[in-house]
Amino acid sequence: MRACSGCWTTASAYQRQRAYFLDKPAWRLCRAGFLLLREKTTTMDGEVLVLNNDFEPLNVCNVRRAIALVHLGKADVLHHSDRLLRTCETQAPSPSVLKLRHGVRRPMPQLKLSRRSVFARDNYQCQYCGVTGRELTIDHVLPKYMGGPATWENLVTCCRRCNAKKGDKTLQQCGMRLKREPRRPRYIPYISLAKYVAGQKNEVWRSYLPVMPGIGENPLT
Repeated sequence: MRACSGCWTTASAYQRQRAYFLDKPAWRLCRAGFLLLREKTTTMDGEVLVLNNDFEPLNVCNVRRAIALVHLGKADVLHHSDRLLRTCETQAPSPSVLKLRHGVRRPMPQLKLSRRSVFARDNYQCQYCGVTGRELTIDHVLPKYMGGPATWENLVTCCRRCNAKKGDKTLQQCGMRLKREPRRPRYIPYISLAKYVAGQKNEVWRSYLPVMPGIGENPLT
């Protein structure tokens, strides 16, 4: 295979050149022919809230998938973000919220107990001292060696300093207190707890997400 311009003499050379450009984040082409720009990114960078036809939150997808849904006529854009999408001829704002044109029925999922879910329930704050940050871990309120189970009611977010201070002791033995009693959160259908907490920080998304007292708010105030 030889290109008209004489730049590529073999098919493999052409593929390598094409892969080089498509590998660049700013040049990843979606099916609808859009190029993603790097400027004006937000905290919800690259994520789009998908609503069912009855406006119920259904999923969170990436921008590429959202553009494909709109391009195929399966969804309509309700809100745009301040991120730009550019074609060969023009540019347009990136979608932020989509609504499906036809209803989708999905089985009700179960809320899984995981490290990320516990962090999201506790709003990424240590439940002993209230510190936030990346140096967080999971603590068993009742130590494992004393029969403490791995349940919503016995697992809390804890900073490494408090975790080392508490060790394998009970709250009475170490003289520490929880800021609030850990409980199993109410589940948001189809959307993970981590996505829900992140979505609460988006002003546009917030109007479509159900209200869960104690989730997505500062639990220590």
